[in-house]
Amino acid sequence: CGNFMNLFPPADPFADATKGDDLLPAGTEDYIHIRIQQRNGRKTLTTVQGIADDYDKKKLVKAFKKKFACNGTVIEHPEYGEVIQLQGDQRKNICQFLLEIGIVKEEQLKVHGF
Repeated sequence: CGNFMNLFPPADPFADATKGDDLLPAGTEDYIHIRIQQRNGRKTLTTVQGIADDYDKKKLVKAFKKKFACNGTVIEHPEYGEVIQLQGDQRKNICQFLLEIGIVKEEQLKVHGF
């Protein structure tokens, strides 16, 4: 049978964010990427990448935590800068929230996962 783990290498949730036009360096498009990562069992993490530095990410996380009743944090990613991490599948909630408060337009949101 062999080693079946080699058939399914761990997926990098940020992999497709670096593929962009050759004209623009990766990350200069003003897209906001919302991804989901599988943890263990039924547990998942939602990551939000690409929110402009004009916004205080710590305050955004505080609002997310209060509104969605989940835990969250801001992590420093070596390649993508500050990334917001929330527990659970919050993709739809984050989309609605960011559109409601007017941080993004619908066409700037890129939702990834499953």
